[in-house]
Amino acid sequence: MKKLFSFLAIIGIILASNCSRIPENNDPVIGIWSNLKVDTQSQTSKTTIRTEWIFNDAYLGRYHSYKNGQREALTDFKWTEEDGVYTISYPGIENKLNDVVTMTETEKGSILEAVDGQVLAIRE
Repeated sequence: MKKLFSFLAIIGIILASNCSRIPENNDPVIGIWSNLKVDTQSQTSKTTIRTEWIFNDAYLGRYHSYKNGQREALTDFKWTEEDGVYTISYPGIENKLNDVVTMTETEKGSILEAVDGQVLAIRE
């Protein structure tokens, strides 16, 4: 009886694990994207701001922001894609609005461009 119960338990585990497969995601946005801005406030002072997005295939990612080499923000983000428009939301940062971007190919490579025309990030 114990052997039968063990056998049925193993069969149940195998069947349950086969039902929970995540579909493969080959979206072209998957990868590392970054942006570097240098703000020259005066002749002797400049501020460097680097932002980085790491998109993964589970519709999640990691956002980093550095100011003069010091980390300012580090959080996870969620992303969705609908008809070529990507929406990036940042639940870990209270005051950060969602980014709505499209991917564009240029002679310099792939860029994420905001709906207002500004470049959000360049593929690394």
